[in-house]
Amino acid sequence: MMEILKKINWDKPEWRAIKEKILELNRKIEDSKEIESLLHGFSGGYIPSGPSGLITRGRDDVLPTGRNFYSLDPHRVPTKSAYEIGKRLAEKLIEKHLNEEGRFPENVAFYWQCTDIMWADGEGMGQIMHLLGVKPLWLSNGRVKGFEIIPVKELGRPRIDVTIRVSGITRDNFPMCIELIDEAVQAVAFLDEPEDMNFIRKHTMEQLAQNGADLRSATLRIFCSMPGTYQAGTQLAVYASAWREEKDLAEVFLYWNGYAYGKGVWGESKHKELANALKTVDITYNKVVSDEYDLFGCCCYFGTHGGMTAAARHLSGKEVKTYYGDTRNPEHVEVRDLADEIRRVVRTKLLNPKWIEGMKRHGYKGAADISKRIGRIYGWEATTKEVDDWIFDDITRTFMMNEENRKFFEEHNPWALEEIARRLIEAAERGLWSPSEDVKEALKALYLEIEGWIEEKMGDTKGNFQGGSIDVVTAEEVEYWKKKMQEVIS
Repeated sequence: MMEILKKINWDKPEWRAIKEKILELNRKIEDSKEIESLLHGFSGGYIPSGPSGLITRGRDDVLPTGRNFYSLDPHRVPTKSAYEIGKRLAEKLIEKHLNEEGRFPENVAFYWQCTDIMWADGEGMGQIMHLLGVKPLWLSNGRVKGFEIIPVKELGRPRIDVTIRVSGITRDNFPMCIELIDEAVQAVAFLDEPEDMNFIRKHTMEQLAQNGADLRSATLRIFCSMPGTYQAGTQLAVYASAWREEKDLAEVFLYWNGYAYGKGVWGESKHKELANALKTVDITYNKVVSDEYDLFGCCCYFGTHGGMTAAARHLSGKEVKTYYGDTRNPEHVEVRDLADEIRRVVRTKLLNPKWIEGMKRHGYKGAADISKRIGRIYGWEATTKEVDDWIFDDITRTFMMNEENRKFFEEHNPWALEEIARRLIEAAERGLWSPSEDVKEALKALYLEIEGWIEEKMGDTKGNFQGGSIDVVTAEEVEYWKKKMQEVIS
């Protein structure tokens, strides 16, 4: 690399500009004072403010770091460039479904996270707007003042309906973005257009005719958990083994997330409306923005996207598609199957020897993080059935049957390996994974060995220990829980 740099004629204008930019970035990095700012803040001192964002998205204004960062002006979302990326995502999604099913999707269910706004300036929001057939209107200063409806003739396709589960952070921090999408839905729902060219209108009219909904309820498309609460509920049921079949997870998702949000509606109980919307869903969708985070990085990914998929499949009685967008490179956006995204991240991170060695350097915490990621893979399989058997096979061979890695867990965090083993056994017992008999027996034997490690480490501690047996308890078997569920979703 140094030899190449030496051959460059830095006096040429084009190279001089690049050199100056590199030197500027280097200066900003050297001027970063993270530890100093942290200690200064502990002392009650003033820390200058600065913007946040992804430097990989060209946001070099986040440098130098060590400032008291703020997010963004939500009234500028989506930006013009983000909207253009969102348009391409929408077109890729439609094209993929057309190629696979030979028809336009009628309803796309989104998991709309705050990262779309805070990291990607509203690409997903732009995608939603383009599916609806509207586009933002910007003031000269970049602020969004509203939207305009794209004539269906100009659009060249039907308007696609959306069902959106916003994250709790999106709900609490970006209400103006939620209200803009809600207003767009209401605007297109009552356009004088054929229903086969306007699926929002089609589904709204169906709700009015078949379900006796009022006009406002029939146009509700944005949902979340109850105000002041977070998570989708589904991940809690998965981790607690409180489910037997897809129906159980679907009901938990519906129970937890049936609160509507929009213009003049904020957290109203609208479980029936959520259920009706999910019945028409053809695709559930989320996207990746940066390699810094992925769909195994938090249980909210499978809890929400996976839970929404389970609910849509159960309520509609059809095989709902699961798609994943990719805007890590904004110049080359993609929409792929969720199963392909799972495979990509498993190969590049979880089963990557370099990644594993990096995690092992963190001892107890590294072992815990590996265990959490494997638990989330189990969560994706429980909610969507989109995880290949080979992934569970390789997890078993890599972390359970590999002596070196097993010794690492024994030394640093045997509880993490116990959790991995227990989830693998549960996956096999539930029929989510079909291991060979020798792998299954080896796994059970290794689990007994791990229990021995833990008992030795616990010493003289008295009381019961959780063993490898999985006790499944659902709402049907807990009277209070059953009653609460029936009150809300029946």
